[in-house]
Amino acid sequence: MDIRVDRGRCIGAGMCALTAPAVFDQDEDEGLVILLDPRPARDHHAAVRLATGTCPAAALTLGGPGPSTTA
Repeated sequence: MDIRVDRGRCIGAGMCALTAPAVFDQDEDEGLVILLDPRPARDHHAAVRLATGTCPAAALTLGGPGPSTTA
């Protein structure tokens, strides 16, 4: 699982950090998403999929193998 975040789209709702706190956090200044683990362990995959699906700004995407972006 490869996770990509688009901080430019993020509105700071925090659903990702609440749903998958081992993978996502929010910065203290603007509340924007921080990707803690671009390739989380399998036991976090369900939470990451849920976080991706519930992001109101569609700032999270899942992809296949390849580099992840955090900015």
